[in-house]
Amino acid sequence: MSDWPRWRRYRAASWAIVAATVGQLFVATFFSSQFEQFEGKAFGSRLVAYPVMMLLVPAVWAYVRKRRGGSEPLPWLGIALIMLPFLIDVTGNTLNLYDTVDWWDDANHFVNWLLLCGGVGVLLLRSTIRPPWALGLLVFGLGAALAIGWELAEWYTFIRHGTELDTAYTDTLGDEALGSLGAAVAGLLVWRLSRE
Repeated sequence: MSDWPRWRRYRAASWAIVAATVGQLFVATFFSSQFEQFEGKAFGSRLVAYPVMMLLVPAVWAYVRKRRGGSEPLPWLGIALIMLPFLIDVTGNTLNLYDTVDWWDDANHFVNWLLLCGGVGVLLLRSTIRPPWALGLLVFGLGAALAIGWELAEWYTFIRHGTELDTAYTDTLGDEALGSLGAAVAGLLVWRLSRE
């Protein structure tokens, strides 16, 4: 296994993440009546949206690489980090952690944004963005914007007509703050890596 290039291991991990996520989404969408933790959480929309969002980065990267005539492997570590939050979210629902563990949702917003933005940062490390603090700030800014976009999508898909409307404002602000904090930590890590 040690002679297997690192990028191949990250590529295998990325495809395993996609398969595990889609498998759980399939069960949640088509067998939701048998599992109450899936009810009212827009899993039909997630079955379409999550794989599209997970595969967008490798598809665009492969397309650009092909157009430029490149042959280097895709940045699979960054891609795997971007995909991992989708698996964590779906697995949390599958194990009913959102409804049974008080801190699970909050931890997810911090950790998932740290992973997502860390993945974006790994991709951006290949760029020529200088000085290093600008790269870290870019990762943080993108993460904060994504946190806002995520909360808007969450509100539109299942909060506005759901049972959580009374607590949505406080929850949304907290989720955006935790997502932005995760993005800030990722930005600091990317800044540190880009200085080496």
